[in-house]
Amino acid sequence: MKQFALQIVTPDGLQFDGRAEILYLRTTEGYISIRAGHADLLAVLDTGEVHVTMDGRLRRAACGGGFLSVEQGAVRLVATTLEYADEIDLERARRAEEKARERLAAAKEEQDIRLAKAKLARALIRQQVAEEK
Repeated sequence: MKQFALQIVTPDGLQFDGRAEILYLRTTEGYISIRAGHADLLAVLDTGEVHVTMDGRLRRAACGGGFLSVEQGAVRLVATTLEYADEIDLERARRAEEKARERLAAAKEEQDIRLAKAKLARALIRQQVAEEK
């Protein structure tokens, strides 16, 4: 299968710089798949799963948003947060879900409601990815 250049960057720095065969991730418009030869693209990422296939091996991760660019065959994923399935602390993610649900129930202001919903979505996707590793 053809490969493309992929960089994955988070606030912690460069997480991956190499070749991949498939990148599957969630944008604000829905899930998309990137393969070699994809048209140039700039997309905003939503909280969701990221699947990266490298040398025929699939790695799954939880992504907390960011953006994706495809330019002249080079792909760059800049994520607010990105945790691979084998790095997720499932109990911590469950505690984060519980805390987010409490915050959501207590929230009165629109900004507090949005923040609690975002934290809840991140906790749930982290659990989903970790449980399917």
